[in-house]
Amino acid sequence: MNTPVLTIQERQNIEAGPWFSKLSVALRHAILARSAVRRLADGAPLATRGAAAMEWCGVASGAVRVSSVSLAGKQVTLTYVEPGTWFGDIALFDGLPRTHDASAHGPTTLLAVRKPDFQALLGEHVELYDALLRLNCRRLRLMFDQLEDLNTRPLRSRLARQLLLLAKSYGVGEGEQVVRIGLALAQEDLAQLLGASRQRVNQELKALEREGLLDVEPTRLVILARDKLMAIVQM
Repeated sequence: MNTPVLTIQERQNIEAGPWFSKLSVALRHAILARSAVRRLADGAPLATRGAAAMEWCGVASGAVRVSSVSLAGKQVTLTYVEPGTWFGDIALFDGLPRTHDASAHGPTTLLAVRKPDFQALLGEHVELYDALLRLNCRRLRLMFDQLEDLNTRPLRSRLARQLLLLAKSYGVGEGEQVVRIGLALAQEDLAQLLGASRQRVNQELKALEREGLLDVEPTRLVILARDKLMAIVQM
């Protein structure tokens, strides 16, 4: 299979991913050789809860919105998968259906590895088992961190932390303190990420804006004082 054709920036996003970049050169090349490039329009469905898992994916550009449906029938955003991140391996391992819905958030480019190719990679590269184990241990740690934040931190602190995380993943620097978050994000989506109501999140955003820490645009946020947000997180 031919190596997939990505733009220079997309290839850099994959190569610089914190997990992928630590693999051996041989394994990185093997994964790329068994990957197909998929370019998705905004909102294009990628996976459906309850469906069989058919592929393992890495995000080369854009974002993947992972969501679930509440008891009231409302679609709830759980997280966004950022460039350089691989996902979908758990359902391929345990053979159970997908647990959540996934769709493109904005124009998105993926590297997709079909289930037979994923299994072949595991058979040919023992290193991949250890690498995926480490990846899932990291996911578990992050999940417990999020649960701890939800139960111990006030909303202001959680919001500041989430803004800094979004800036790290999607930020475009305009100076040492100023970072524009490139991910289009409605306040309702931000509220869902924080486990709070849109009204409360809106109040906190306005407070940060009044204090000169943030510029709130219709679908974009601009951090104006990164160090002050970090101080709020550490309070």
